[in-house]
Amino acid sequence: MKRSLETIAYKENTEALAKFAKALGHPTRIAILKHLQSQSCCFTGDLVDVFPLAQSTVSQHLKELKNAGLIQGELKSPKIKYCINQENWKIAKSLFQDFFD
Repeated sequence: MKRSLETIAYKENTEALAKFAKALGHPTRIAILKHLQSQSCCFTGDLVDVFPLAQSTVSQHLKELKNAGLIQGELKSPKIKYCINQENWKIAKSLFQDFFD
């Protein structure tokens, strides 16, 4: 049975939306994204200073956001600088807009 391009696109879009939704499913991750939007970029240590969480907890949330593609990290030895992945952020916004419309 052949799948149409429309069916494939639908499946890819719903999977991407679910991936983004899962990453946004924790209040701390939403707060991290809001902070990154206002700062453009920051280091893990900066986030530890902002949020009352252990560095390991902040790192775990960053890992989840990065795995979902919502943020990106750049190694600035010995630290990692994080910022919003603008391309995927636009995709997420579009997918959520389509979902809610």
